[in-house]
Amino acid sequence: MGEIKVSPDYNWFRSTVPLKKIIVDDDDSKVWSLYDAGPRSIRCPLIFLPPVSGTADVFFQQILALTGWGYRVITLQYPVYWDHLEFCDGFRKLLDHLQLDKVHLFGASLGGFLAQKFAEYTHKSPRVQSLILCNAFSDTSIFNQTWTANSFWLMPAFMLKKIVLGNFASGPLDPEMADGIDFMVDRLESLGQSELASRLTLNCQNSYVEPHKIRDIPVTIMDVFDQSALSTEAKEEMYKLYPNARRAHLKTGGNFPYLCRSAEVNLYIQIHLLQFHGTRYAAIDPSMVSAEELEVQKISLHTSSEQEEQ
Repeated sequence: MGEIKVSPDYNWFRSTVPLKKIIVDDDDSKVWSLYDAGPRSIRCPLIFLPPVSGTADVFFQQILALTGWGYRVITLQYPVYWDHLEFCDGFRKLLDHLQLDKVHLFGASLGGFLAQKFAEYTHKSPRVQSLILCNAFSDTSIFNQTWTANSFWLMPAFMLKKIVLGNFASGPLDPEMADGIDFMVDRLESLGQSELASRLTLNCQNSYVEPHKIRDIPVTIMDVFDQSALSTEAKEEMYKLYPNARRAHLKTGGNFPYLCRSAEVNLYIQIHLLQFHGTRYAAIDPSMVSAEELEVQKISLHTSSEQEEQ
């Protein structure tokens, strides 16, 4: 269905990058699924956390592009966790298992919220070197569903899918965005009732980010100007929370810009990670960083900053 439409590279990706399954909790039903691609010598990789409807492969275009440029990239699919503390504890155990002390996190929607909560959870012994927050939010009350959060586990899968699909864009869309939505619908169909119920619970149970605990972490806020599930108020709240954050605005891209505007998203990711090149927190193999590439990225960074000011 959506797989081939989104990109002919998808099937090649699935056949060349192995999916790993890792258990780090005492409960062996809690399985993390992940793709780990790029040079293993990199000790501070970029880890992608998907939205409610997403699986580890929704970031396949980021894996293909970024590993081609020498970055180490890990994309995840969460086990079933029912509260943020439980998720953060499991994620910390996963990083320990992978022997990663520090990581950069790219979180999309729910993934962005969980990335912030994890940075907050580990603030006394920091594990998060930087954050890229894509269509993310800082307070679950924006969804006005905190009162139903505790009942998602009772609902059948078709009802949960209907709730998620209600946030997908409808109406006329350009082909790339339509293909991106098809792909995400396909991924949504692959999720079981408990996976969906737990993610919606994490998305809606009463919680917010405590910015004073993570104010020293470099942040890029990535969002879109067209229709997405995120309200203008939620975006403004993110800007207030992170006044020093870099902003990566995409004119279009909807809920899933990493699928339908992958070239722009990948450029913004590189610009964000540029500040760590040449340090122990670089997510890229040093031998892959040419002077010319750095210059091109600096020009791109300068251009995007100028556009932001206009």
